Amino acid sequence: MSTNFQKCVEDFTCEKCGTAVKGNGYTDHCPNCLTGKHVDNKPGDRAADCGALMTPTHTEYASDFTIHYKCTGCGKKSHVKAAPNDNEEKLFSLLSVKK
Repeated sequence: MSTNFQKCVEDFTCEKCGTAVKGNGYTDHCPNCLTGKHVDNKPGDRAADCGALMTPTHTEYASDFTIHYKCTGCGKKSHVKAAPNDNEEKLFSLLSVKK
């Protein structure tokens, strides 16, 4: 994680599946469908102008899952560690499936 990380506890409703998400300060995607939103330039800064959805393209697994994203607006690619409450079925369905 970047040393510039700014913890911000935010609850939100997923714009893709409608799940009500309770944030913990590190929550950056919906635990149900894994979709995120392009709001940060650096983790936690909320400085991105894009605001489009970040679609999960694939996952990788070493000792933990990593979710890879592509922004539907500007095309930016990023990745994050999966959260403990993420949908396991969705994580496994995206395992090594690159889009």
